[in-house]
Amino acid sequence: MRALPVRRATAVVTATVVLGGLPTLAAADAPAASATSASASQHAHPGPVRAVPLQGAVNVRDLGGHRTSDGRRVRYGQVFRGDALGRLADADLAALSALDLRTVVDFRTPEEVARDGADRLPGGLVPTARPVADLGLYATTTTAIASKDPVRQRELLGGGKAERLMRDIYRAFVTDEAGRRQFAATARDIAHGKGAPLLFHCTSGKDRTGWMGYLLLRAVGVPSRTAERDYLLSNAYRAEADRKVREGLKQGGFMENPELLVPLQEVRADYLGAALNQVRKDYGTFHAYLTEGLGLDARTLARLRARLVR
Repeated sequence: MRALPVRRATAVVTATVVLGGLPTLAAADAPAASATSASASQHAHPGPVRAVPLQGAVNVRDLGGHRTSDGRRVRYGQVFRGDALGRLADADLAALSALDLRTVVDFRTPEEVARDGADRLPGGLVPTARPVADLGLYATTTTAIASKDPVRQRELLGGGKAERLMRDIYRAFVTDEAGRRQFAATARDIAHGKGAPLLFHCTSGKDRTGWMGYLLLRAVGVPSRTAERDYLLSNAYRAEADRKVREGLKQGGFMENPELLVPLQEVRADYLGAALNQVRKDYGTFHAYLTEGLGLDARTLARLRARLVR
């Protein structure tokens, strides 16, 4: 996978920043991130996490392996989480084929898909589009980068604005009815066995995908601290790719201070906490969010646990 030179990036200043995304627009003259990023992170976090090293994506991993509060374990090979799949190499397609996927759920918005391209998948697989809105994250970040103006970029992203936007996005995972429907439909696909093995993804595989992974783990009895650690692992898997994005933006003259993007590139306990605080405000308990907010009845939750936990 070859990165776009920065001097060509002006023509594509549409970055990959939507919720769960970051500006890959200026991957600059630095080489694109490859499977080495994921594999290196896998060695850094041996535990139960099984990465799926790919050349065209850096944050694809099995959701299995985590222990539940009653000492059981989430099954491997049933649910996978990932980042955008539009730039997969031929070898990546072979790796995905080996997972025997039946369903790929894409949380990206139509704007993201139009910009970055549809998923490239093994033969016979067609992505299921379940877009979740970004509350203007894409537009704000694109405007900031395209301006090449340090003052304007600080106005849009500095002074805690980027962090506040991310917290708003996470609260919307709970409050936005359309988004809740997309998350719930994905959980039902898994519970009823029609779509598993299943992979869900967004652009960077960290926010929409991170929340979906978190809620699934909690739904089947994984303790909150363990589910949070899985969510936070995106920082390790994405670190090198995101560093190259910032480096490319600076070298290409797009940003004097690309560190302004770090709050958008990272996952943080504070962001997850914003969603969980909203859960408590609106529903009282996480279980009530699952049953009332997502409409997952007791039978569906039991099926989900039976399918995912051994």
